[in-house]
Amino acid sequence: MSTITLPDAGTWVIDPTHTAVSFSARHLMAAKVRGAFRTFSGEIEVNEDHAASAVTVSIDAATIDSGVEDRDNHLRSPDFLDVENHPTIDFKSTGIRQA
Repeated sequence: MSTITLPDAGTWVIDPTHTAVSFSARHLMAAKVRGAFRTFSGEIEVNEDHAASAVTVSIDAATIDSGVEDRDNHLRSPDFLDVENHPTIDFKSTGIRQA
């Protein structure tokens, strides 16, 4: 039987040197495109009642990197991320559940 050790209650800052925000998407159902966002920040708020914990992350949308500059520029355009009008992708958890 394995046990999981959870961190102490408090606010934990996400360390970008030990974390990645990456993605994988199918292009025309034939190929997988993989990439990452290079600049992001966030924190994990661990509550004594672990179900009341929360995660927030803010991603700099302009830092998308799929390894192909022309594709990245298109992904930054209004066709996709529209980074000029939406410079960040923000996430806040709505719940935590044990899995």
